[in-house]
Amino acid sequence: MTTAETQRIVAVRSAGRVLAAVVGDKLIAAWPRIAPHVPGTSSEPLQEGSHAAIAGVVVPDDVGDARRLINAHLHVLHLTRGTVCVHAVAMCRPGGAAVLLLGGHGSGKTLTGLALAARGWNWLAGDVTLVDVASDGGPTVRGGTSAVLGRRASVRRWFPELGLPEEGAEVVDLCRSGPLPLAAPTRLPVAGAVLVDVDGDPLAAGGTMERVDRHTAATVWLHASGHLLDRVLDSGEQPLRLLETGPAQRQRIRYVHTLTGRVGLYAARGAPAEIAAHIEQSFTPWGRA
Repeated sequence: MTTAETQRIVAVRSAGRVLAAVVGDKLIAAWPRIAPHVPGTSSEPLQEGSHAAIAGVVVPDDVGDARRLINAHLHVLHLTRGTVCVHAVAMCRPGGAAVLLLGGHGSGKTLTGLALAARGWNWLAGDVTLVDVASDGGPTVRGGTSAVLGRRASVRRWFPELGLPEEGAEVVDLCRSGPLPLAAPTRLPVAGAVLVDVDGDPLAAGGTMERVDRHTAATVWLHASGHLLDRVLDSGEQPLRLLETGPAQRQRIRYVHTLTGRVGLYAARGAPAEIAAHIEQSFTPWGRA
């Protein structure tokens, strides 16, 4: 942050919780571009004032690092309230519970979400989902990121009917290009989770979906719930993972075991439409069939 800039204390509001951030005017102006990639926030202008804040962070001017640092601190903040930030797309059938789509970058979470949307499902979160683990009645979706990111070439291959132009950035926010509106924020129980692996030819038939064993499921949840800490800042050498203290790590492990025991995790492979068909056949509106 440059010394010439005015520094302000603003409240970053994420799904009902507040993170105090010291930011410059450049970051305030860039917030509408950052907010879709921060779980549980809106693009409304940041408001000054920190009296309700629970945590604080000095944010750099670099937009990418600002997002990474804010998200890492939100990971810690939400964890203290029984919520984990899961690297997952969240979808729901109208009137039904949520299904989380897990997987690393490029695994096909967005593509599977598009296939479910074509079947009438609603988007709840585009890349990071806030999951209340300790809520009564089981894990529930609290909110998530509003950006729905897809690789242009993959979206054009699997969903030519969307008419995405050939020219443009490699990764595109489909909410801005589609548009693909997300459902209004609401608390929904988690019916299950699917580790997706999009593979195959658009004209091929089949696809598979099977239950993942408990240890593998716990490992998947562990990696997915630490996603916001596993980022590298472009400036400086600060390891974001150090923001999570030993007690916080142990608490997250307990939440991982809770998710493993209460949310069935399945592994699905195939074309997006095939995976979507398996998901729809396997989950009723309120849980596992």
